[in-house]
Amino acid sequence: MYIEGRATGFSQVDGAASRLIVAVSLVLIACLFVSKVSAHEIGLSLAELRIEAQRLHVQLTFAQTEVESLVAAGQGFAGGRTASSTQAGLQSLARAALEIAVDERRLEPHEVIVQSEPNNTIQFRLHFPMPDGSKLHVRSTLPARLTPGHRQFLVVRGSGAQTLAERILDGSSDTFDSDLARLALAETRQKPFRQFLALGVEHILTGYDHVVFLLALLLAGGTFYGTAKIVTSFTLAHSITLALAALDLVRIPSSVVEPLIAVSIVYVGLENLWQRDLRWRWLLTFGFGLVHGFGFASVLRELGVGTNGVGIAVPLVSFNLGVELGQIGIMLLVLPLVWRLRSQPFFAVRCVPACSLLVTLAGGYWLLVRTLFS
Repeated sequence: MYIEGRATGFSQVDGAASRLIVAVSLVLIACLFVSKVSAHEIGLSLAELRIEAQRLHVQLTFAQTEVESLVAAGQGFAGGRTASSTQAGLQSLARAALEIAVDERRLEPHEVIVQSEPNNTIQFRLHFPMPDGSKLHVRSTLPARLTPGHRQFLVVRGSGAQTLAERILDGSSDTFDSDLARLALAETRQKPFRQFLALGVEHILTGYDHVVFLLALLLAGGTFYGTAKIVTSFTLAHSITLALAALDLVRIPSSVVEPLIAVSIVYVGLENLWQRDLRWRWLLTFGFGLVHGFGFASVLRELGVGTNGVGIAVPLVSFNLGVELGQIGIMLLVLPLVWRLRSQPFFAVRCVPACSLLVTLAGGYWLLVRTLFS
């Protein structure tokens, strides 16, 4: 009776391990499928309005690929595109990007400048006459035409460059209305914290390579103290480089960062297969965490946070906090199952190697896509 009970318990745990392998396999397949579209693209842009006594200055910053797709869609593919037609398309796109009105009087720009930036972005600079009035209405027309979930960080400034309002717009919430005399109300400053927090959670959950790297770290098991040390070192490292890159103190191109993230996934997957002594993994994790931090920072940099006078403190802290909350959520889902199974010998013999091999293959795939096939 005792032997039968043990066999039944072993079968139940073995079934749980098999289900874990299947679940990890499905997650990795889904990640590889979705990553064919993009590794980190959430869709971000910046709109900065500076209000002066008689003029309104607008600067819009978009990813170059998004602008090119909009221009191509507007021109069609028949007959090809010339340099002059592309420039005309950019000018038309810039003029239509924002609808601005003061007391229901539509403003038209008297000057439009289109400029390519070295970080693969395109800036639209528009200058409007600023009439007397009390009600400001701004509608952003492009987020609804871009990638699903595209967000635009709107910053409204006074003539002295002080921040009057901040808002995150998207396709379903694309307008900003305010009384010009009351722009300094505190309520307009509270929303960006929550929105950047949500953006950080979304980024870690849709940053499939980061998720796979974290899963590979958790699969190795270990004591609670050892796991906490590994996760803490990763968090500390990517927080450092996230801040440095977002502040534009250190700049490494994505063509270098993205392959290195893939290398980190391959290495951790192989280490799970070959290395049994993981006491010093926290040091390795710290090094790879520095690399992943640059990947996280690409979101804020593409959004223009930290540049052109855009405030950095609130977006940086809330975005990083969102990333950490997303990681904690993943850990709370995965760690209890790993700790339940790791006491069984077959878990280390069968489950960890199978999942680690899948992780290694996923990292190898991303490495090829981001180097040879980019």
